[in-house]
Amino acid sequence: MTFDSPGTSERTPEAAVNDTPSSTERSEPTPTPPPEPAGEEVIGVRRGMFGVTGSGDTSGYGRLIRTLSLPGSTPPPYGGYFDELIDQLRHALSDEGFTAAIEKVVVFRDELTLHVRRERLPALAQALRDAAPLRFELCLGVSGAHYPDDAGRELHAVYHLMSITHNRRLRVEVAAPDDDPHIPSLYSVYPTTDWHERETYDFFGILFDGHPSLTRIEMPDDWRGHPQRKDYPLGGIPVEYKGARIPPPDERRTYN
Repeated sequence: MTFDSPGTSERTPEAAVNDTPSSTERSEPTPTPPPEPAGEEVIGVRRGMFGVTGSGDTSGYGRLIRTLSLPGSTPPPYGGYFDELIDQLRHALSDEGFTAAIEKVVVFRDELTLHVRRERLPALAQALRDAAPLRFELCLGVSGAHYPDDAGRELHAVYHLMSITHNRRLRVEVAAPDDDPHIPSLYSVYPTTDWHERETYDFFGILFDGHPSLTRIEMPDDWRGHPQRKDYPLGGIPVEYKGARIPPPDERRTYN
């Protein structure tokens, strides 16, 4: 014995088939970028990437949309020793010097980053190293980053500092445009940046003004371009595998 739900009627399989819209009647909705994340600075939109959630498309054939964003400025209080560190730096530079040097203060994933105007970088580093309440004696390294969609700030250099005296860590980030990739070298303040700045120049093309010998350190001296930039061609050579020809990466099909 079967029971029908109230308000429903039986439908034959033929009727169900006839109710299905034809391929000509179906319309694909135009994907729209997701809303801008709160507290972040959206610098672009990337399409056709796997790993995007909420789009309804998992094929990777172009309907996936992901916003490219960087952490935005964090308002005080920052938490932990970050507030004390900022106050000490403000005292070392004066209020005018601090405002002139710092573009924004970012606390992201429990880490403190100072975004610094490039012309003020050496003075800021000197204060961070020499001021007794700060004493960031050690520069752990220099990293490069390339954000092609961040207009006017495409190239970033990131300095990782550590205070052995106070057991604190700090990140200093500086940006420069693609058409003027100059950033002052910190070799005179932290001599350990010698090879790190050379590597960042080698891979990203950032010119560190004042470096004693800014030459390539990984790639051959006559190498063209900077391999870790996002606009650097993948290149490669075709590979024969069991009779099949595998094209180089820059000739393969892409979904972007």
